[in-house]
Amino acid sequence: MPHPGPARTLSRRAVTTLLIAAGASWTGAEAKKRSKSADAAEPSPYLLRDDAMRWADEVAERRGLDVQWTRQAVGQAVFLRQVPRLMLPPARGTAKNWRAYRSRFIDATRIGAGVRFWQRNRDVLARAQSDYGVPPEIIVGIIGVETIYGQNMGSFRVIDALATLTFDFPPEHPRAVERQAYFNGELEQFLSLCARTDMVPTQPLGSYAGAMGMPQFMPSSWVKYAVDFDGDGQIDLWQSQADAIGSVANYFKGYGWQPGMPTHYPVRLAPEADMSTLLAPDILPSFTPQRFMELGAVLNADAQAHTGPLALIELQNGGAEPSYVAGTQNFYVITRYNWSSYYAMAVIELGQAVESALRS
Repeated sequence: MPHPGPARTLSRRAVTTLLIAAGASWTGAEAKKRSKSADAAEPSPYLLRDDAMRWADEVAERRGLDVQWTRQAVGQAVFLRQVPRLMLPPARGTAKNWRAYRSRFIDATRIGAGVRFWQRNRDVLARAQSDYGVPPEIIVGIIGVETIYGQNMGSFRVIDALATLTFDFPPEHPRAVERQAYFNGELEQFLSLCARTDMVPTQPLGSYAGAMGMPQFMPSSWVKYAVDFDGDGQIDLWQSQADAIGSVANYFKGYGWQPGMPTHYPVRLAPEADMSTLLAPDILPSFTPQRFMELGAVLNADAQAHTGPLALIELQNGGAEPSYVAGTQNFYVITRYNWSSYYAMAVIELGQAVESALRS
């Protein structure tokens, strides 16, 4: 229940008691465990924060939610002190290393799990490709990179993670204002989603950023792209592999996936290549193949016949020479899932490795 009077007069013991009582969905054992853990960590419940309660009132009015329910939901969230640290980018000067990054995702464990996932869901993956145009290896690559096919979907309460990043985003982050506004919107979307689906706000677990389920959808992506692909009348991205597969495919279609288009082509760079011009657009496809070659990129026949724009994708390898590929619109679409060329290549290569193992 929302606090009826001046919140600052509550003791920490009273706050813990209130939080346990409000979390009616917990079992007795879960409540006891959470209470002990919360007390040891001295949680800071957002029930005590005037700004959080004002925010809850504004969201309730804007979204047409019950104000008491919204205040209760936000009030049960607690500050997670490790989350702001996890949001900070690597220290300036940290060298990127594609080979090291790749080794985290392309390994025997993930490939084996991917083969089993593909075998179990062969028909569903084929239907997703038919409906949305996204090939199985890309979907398999995404779910494998994100959660090892559901083995690691996160252990943070989503409401705690999103509340922490809404009300206590680290100000030292170089894009703090923009990122805090983003998480503000995600918390609002999460509460609205819970209210519409009767999901108990304190129950969902996810990543430290509030991403949920096998495909690690943020609340706004869930609202916009998640689909009931198994036809059981509900969307469940935690338990339904079919829903996860269909939702990932729908996400990519929504961002402009082009059926049949490669994600990238090999590229070589002439000694006189105009690197500053080629790299200026970053991962955004901006050059016709002809212009690409005029700037010093050497393309094979398939890439020269490509009908869309290309981007020079640079993958740094620590102190070694970088790797390069020519990225297409579909490569760019993968980066809409996670804005990183390293991530996109890991997804592509994991999917390819699983497909190769499946055929061997």
